[in-house]
Amino acid sequence: MDCFSYLSALSLSFIIFAHLLSTTVGGESNKAAHFPGSYQASAALKKHGGKPSSSSSYDNPKLPFEVEYFPQTLDHFTFQPRGYKIFYQKYLINREHWHKGAPIFVYTGNEGDIGWFASNTGFLLDIAPKFHALLVFIEHRFYGESMPFGKESYKSAKTLGYLNSQQALADYAILIQSLKQNLSSEASPVVVFGGSYGGMLAAWFRLKYPHVAIGALASSAPILQFDNIIPWSSFYDAVSQDFKVASLNCYEVIKGSWSELDGLSTAEVTKLFKSCKSLKHVESASDWLWTAFVYTAMVNYPTEANFMMPLPPYPVEKMCKIIDGFPEAGASKLSRAFSAASLYYNYSGTEECFDIEVESDPHGLHGWGWQACTEMVMPMVVSDESMFPPSSYNYTETELSCQKSYGVKPRPHWITTQFGGQRIEHVLKRFGSNIIFSNGMQDPWSRGSVLKNISDSIVALVTEKGAHHADFRAATRDDPKWLIQQREEEIQILHKWIGEYYFDINQH
Repeated sequence: MDCFSYLSALSLSFIIFAHLLSTTVGGESNKAAHFPGSYQASAALKKHGGKPSSSSSYDNPKLPFEVEYFPQTLDHFTFQPRGYKIFYQKYLINREHWHKGAPIFVYTGNEGDIGWFASNTGFLLDIAPKFHALLVFIEHRFYGESMPFGKESYKSAKTLGYLNSQQALADYAILIQSLKQNLSSEASPVVVFGGSYGGMLAAWFRLKYPHVAIGALASSAPILQFDNIIPWSSFYDAVSQDFKVASLNCYEVIKGSWSELDGLSTAEVTKLFKSCKSLKHVESASDWLWTAFVYTAMVNYPTEANFMMPLPPYPVEKMCKIIDGFPEAGASKLSRAFSAASLYYNYSGTEECFDIEVESDPHGLHGWGWQACTEMVMPMVVSDESMFPPSSYNYTETELSCQKSYGVKPRPHWITTQFGGQRIEHVLKRFGSNIIFSNGMQDPWSRGSVLKNISDSIVALVTEKGAHHADFRAATRDDPKWLIQQREEEIQILHKWIGEYYFDINQH
């Protein structure tokens, strides 16, 4: 399996990722989390290389959205004849509380089916009545049903070459402007929202298209996860810190479990991990554990949730209680780590065995492999302080892997060239405005986001206990005070932006 087919991010968060990958770099195991928001609910949690389904598996009929399709241009940046090709881009719309001239709230779609993200972004449905807002969730090109070349979309670099963040942002701008014209409401203010990769797109959209959107709420958006802006070990250090804070013993048990796993045969691992079928590789069990711990840290929500898998409130703490509940003698570190990880895959307690090596792509995320091999190059390493086995990053190996998979070389500095990131606090202080970066420090992706206010209108709302775009989840009566307060601050800022917009247009 090539390294960057599953490189993370997320989006998107899906997200993301297909989730954990394993290659050999300089004799070490090199793993990276898939992009924020790119997750899979299958037991295997891995994507195969096949073509995606032509229909979305996450169109929830209970969601109050109408499904629409927009005739979108294939290539916004050249005038080659092929670029004028039209494909139909899916979007979801809710008009329930809207009236002409009222705000339009747009979710900038992640790397997956848009219905899945709409199902997990109840915050917009919660606040729509307060603003009389029109809600629009736009699907990202080459994901879900928005396939420019149908079943041939992932065929080669000739088709996948139209999949990148700049084309996606242009898609959103054109769709939004066309929608406003069709609604005869061109004066309606637009605010863009996004979580994970979608949050990155929302922030970048505000910077690239300030005439289209008056502001952006970017939740768990690691826009600084590129080049050498942050330490490459940040992500896995943060995952490890989550478990260490929950229980030092838990952290140490997981850290010590990997060497025990390496000493077992595939037959022994098959039995210990209750695999439904005999395992072909011990590494599959390693990936299974790795996936469970990484994504549980990401979705360590304060209430019960079913974003990636059905999980209880604060699942990291629940995992550590499982580990700490074993007697000191008699149970290996690996067996305790397995029992904890089983919570992720079997919270319901109904699974008798695990399909550890089954491959699936239920959320339609396969396109992320291309993005990670072209523009979304986010180097990651695992430090000695992490609870995971140490690993390094080797760009040459990445380049070879991407050439083998897609026939292309990554452009590791393109994102920071296109959108910036270096010295962001100085650049955006004089240039940007009206962006909220919301984060929870229990989310390992938070380390790659903006965590301090840059100006009066580019603000960071950071919570100590928050997980991956927790603020975007629907409100519940069990929400803790810190989450309620974070959402209230977001609403206040949105009111301010929109009020200023109406004040300005009424002056002319």
